[in-house]
Amino acid sequence: MLKDITLGQYYPAESKIHSLDVRVKLLAVLCYMVFLFFNNSAAGYGINIAVLAVIIKLTKIPPKQMIKGLRSVLFLLLFSVFFTIFFTKGENMIFSIGIIHISWQGIFLAVKICLRIFLLILMSAVLTLTTTPTDLADGMEKACAPLVKIRVPVHEIAMMITIALRFIPVLAEETDKIMRAQKARGADFESGGLVKKAKGLVPIFIPLIVSSVKRSSDLALAMEARCYRGGEGRTKMKPLVYKKSDKTAYFVIAGYAVVMVVVKCIF
Repeated sequence: MLKDITLGQYYPAESKIHSLDVRVKLLAVLCYMVFLFFNNSAAGYGINIAVLAVIIKLTKIPPKQMIKGLRSVLFLLLFSVFFTIFFTKGENMIFSIGIIHISWQGIFLAVKICLRIFLLILMSAVLTLTTTPTDLADGMEKACAPLVKIRVPVHEIAMMITIALRFIPVLAEETDKIMRAQKARGADFESGGLVKKAKGLVPIFIPLIVSSVKRSSDLALAMEARCYRGGEGRTKMKPLVYKKSDKTAYFVIAGYAVVMVVVKCIF
């Protein structure tokens, strides 16, 4: 499951999505998330699915690379579906006993929630798989630059988010190595009850915490050795510059927003 985490990983490829300015991609992801919740009709979901399918096709990233990230959140999906189906009251009841209520409205709501989580994860994966952590930090800092006037530490926030995303696959890989090492020493993480399994995770968490603290300390020392003092007065080796394709992408995003608003008004 740890190897299935795609959040924070960059997949190099020559595609139109990879070449877009990161600010365009951030706006596209934001609009997609907003209209995914804004439009609750079947037509809206159909358009969102079609748009995401086209985007994934344009990224030239294998669909398996995209979909495997869903395995790590499969429990969350099943958890959401279970509670929505069994604890949502509706007019058209199928089964009801005590606090457990199964209705067609609950089933439809569970499908919508599951589909939303599915699409949100895939869209987030598109952003991180097609954008390097450095570009992501630069894009967030540039997009939120006006907030600097009200003393919001935009550069520091963008840096923290980027470092967190960058360390997700690193910590996942480190956890996998620790688990393999502990299994080689005879550790058992599968058998026993819930309490025994929880105790069995202690040999994993302690080395992982120690390793994380060491990595954080090394990173801090490396940043200090390079005279890092925050965002004030810093320049960019590769400043973000809009290209013709980026302006075209903005028109496409605007067209998508108009279509979703029209669909919302009709349905």
